[in-house]
Amino acid sequence: MDRIAAMVSGGATPARSDDGLGPTHDAPLGEPLTILLVEDDDADALLVAELLKDAEVEADLHRVRSLDEALAVLSLVQVDCLLLDLGLPDAEGLGAVERVAAQIETLHLPPAVVVLTGQTGDHLGVRAVAAGADDYLVKAETDGPTLARSLRYAILRRRSAAQQLALYRSEVRAAETTRLERALLPKELVRDEKVSVRVGYLPGGNGLLGGDFFDTVEREDGTLFTVIGDVAGHGPDEAALGAAMRTAWRTLVLSGTDPDDVLPLMERVLLPERGRPEVFVTLCQVVVTPDRGAMDVYLAGHLPPLLVTGTGEALRCEEVSPADRGRALGIPVRGSWRPRRVDLTDPWTAVLYTDGLVEASVVDGTAVGGAGDGLPRNRRLGAPGLRAVVTEELARGTDEIVNRILRRVRNIHGGPLVDDAALLFVGWAGHGATARGERTSTLADSVEWSRL
Repeated sequence: MDRIAAMVSGGATPARSDDGLGPTHDAPLGEPLTILLVEDDDADALLVAELLKDAEVEADLHRVRSLDEALAVLSLVQVDCLLLDLGLPDAEGLGAVERVAAQIETLHLPPAVVVLTGQTGDHLGVRAVAAGADDYLVKAETDGPTLARSLRYAILRRRSAAQQLALYRSEVRAAETTRLERALLPKELVRDEKVSVRVGYLPGGNGLLGGDFFDTVEREDGTLFTVIGDVAGHGPDEAALGAAMRTAWRTLVLSGTDPDDVLPLMERVLLPERGRPEVFVTLCQVVVTPDRGAMDVYLAGHLPPLLVTGTGEALRCEEVSPADRGRALGIPVRGSWRPRRVDLTDPWTAVLYTDGLVEASVVDGTAVGGAGDGLPRNRRLGAPGLRAVVTEELARGTDEIVNRILRRVRNIHGGPLVDDAALLFVGWAGHGATARGERTSTLADSVEWSRL
């Protein structure tokens, strides 16, 4: 019994590459080719073997006698080309081609299909190709070189088509991800023209969506609310939950909910919305008084914000104390969230961020923070390192400050960050300022970023 026929009847696992059949599509087009011949006539099967031998084609030729056997083999192993007779015991004419075409559409790497039949007539060949075959040969008119050339061209065309399809699907997925990410970037609702809001989002290394979210809203009385949060995990489920959390937060703020009640109510939204009980959310909420003279910082398991004050040589960047930090939302332990009041002096900027930034590694020993304060190789950047980066970049000006900080951290890390990173600057230039606050929103997904 032929080796493939034995596999089909015995239910064996796919043979290894050194044992005949095996995956060959990952390699460049070359020999030996793996060919599955579907032919019930012994003389014609012998003829095909002789033609390949005469043409000096190195091929692992395997034969089955029916279409059902062939379809069973294709579900088990990968072949480069299927040589198909149109007169089989269980399939006749173009119906065989149509069944094969339907089967290989479900395969990750479909084989080429070459019809080899005793029937003459160009019209049949055209119909066979239209039904899904890559080429059509008449047995009586086929010699060794013709068969070899047809096989190689058919395999090359099929592989090229598969590569183009994979590229198209990859581009579509990337475009859909980008559209969804941009849809998740909120439009701030701030009427005070002196308030600046600059945000940036940098997807992690695999480009998948993450659960980072952020928003800024000003109430009718001038109270300024801003939030940044991170859903534990990475992917579309976390991104959807992050979007739900942001929507819930904005709804609560716009409805006039007391700031002390926002986090407890968000947790009530989280519990039924999360897909798994172990999912939690860290969050930082900052509430700035209408006179811009103080802010209340609420921490739910999140990193405390940085507070930047002064300008020029008097510029200072300090971390808000995390002493009043509460538990993350969704963690089943007792605890509440108490605000920490911070007095503000003009000008000021609150810098909120997610842990994707501080978890960046210092892979090249880059000095951060000046002489004597450089971080050692393979250590996390951490909050002190990020604070040093923010201070150094602000000393160079505020133009594209969010982009520059994200790029700087990425360069320190030596490539794409492991986790998503969100960065939010909310600032106030002071009562005497005349310029309008800057409003920018950046999704760092451009080709330029991907080449870094």
